[in-house]
Amino acid sequence: MEQEIACLRARFAEEIGNVSDAEALENLRVAYLGKKGEVTSLLKNLRDIPNEQKKEVGQLINAIKTEVETAIAKKMDELREAALAAAVSGAKRYNPTLPSTEELGSYHPITLVQRELEDIFAAMGFTIEDYAEVVNDYQCFESVNIPKHHPARDMQDTFYLENGQLLKTQTSAAQNHIMRKYGAPLRAIFPGRCFRNEATDACHENTFFQMEGMMIDRDISISNLIYFMKTMLSEVFRRPINVRLRPGYFPFTEPGFELDINCLICGGKGCPSCKNSGWLELCPCGMIHPNVLREGGIDPEEYTGFAFGLGLTRLAMMTYGVKDIRDFNAGNLKVLSQFESR
Repeated sequence: MEQEIACLRARFAEEIGNVSDAEALENLRVAYLGKKGEVTSLLKNLRDIPNEQKKEVGQLINAIKTEVETAIAKKMDELREAALAAAVSGAKRYNPTLPSTEELGSYHPITLVQRELEDIFAAMGFTIEDYAEVVNDYQCFESVNIPKHHPARDMQDTFYLENGQLLKTQTSAAQNHIMRKYGAPLRAIFPGRCFRNEATDACHENTFFQMEGMMIDRDISISNLIYFMKTMLSEVFRRPINVRLRPGYFPFTEPGFELDINCLICGGKGCPSCKNSGWLELCPCGMIHPNVLREGGIDPEEYTGFAFGLGLTRLAMMTYGVKDIRDFNAGNLKVLSQFESR
């Protein structure tokens, strides 16, 4: 038996040395370790060995079995490494300066609307700011006149994180930071993604995009607010837009307004996107509350200002005639690939 095992070891060493691919290696494994393999046969024949020799012979058989298993596993790793090296060396080098030969993608409709708005407001002297999506309670609420336990917090079902921070529910979370960054006077817009635990439907999503803006200077009034809103909307839609201004409550404005536009999807007749009212709530706005100015380090006795929030997602719906807000986050290429810069 010892001589038989020694011959088997020598034959296996020669055969595995000639293996050059994974298929041949698998065939070798079956030949030695399969149900009818060479090593398996040795184990089956162990019952014919005299009892006083079984322990010694059994150890020899287990040893060669371990050697075969180890050698096959090592050879498999070598073949994989060789295949990877061959793939890398044979791959085409990527040159980022060459023009693409593949079909180009397109910008998301919300990105298109956001960039167009940024160009409009930049032409009116507004600075474009970016801000974090994960903020703390002070930034999202307390700095904009919503103290702890204020009932206005119930208006926004907030996603809180385990570390005490939260996903911002509104772009107003950036107001205090921007006021302290620039002081007064200032003109700034700050687009961003917001999150609320909303029940989704044709006009509500739990992840959406807003753009907020502020203008702070001496003698700023509601007339300035109306002018900038009308200018912006006429530029975006490139046609006359029917609007209405109605009182609205926001803790960070005094007074506060809701600016609605006639639904461009149904032409004011009523549809699911406008809740069959013919009007779509688009721009909550108002004069910045003195407490918010004061918290941002600006003297409300010397400066006044207005702020507005614009739903970029809903504006994209109006601009491109999208009837269901959920289409924007669905990742449906058939829907998204049809949009292009206007």
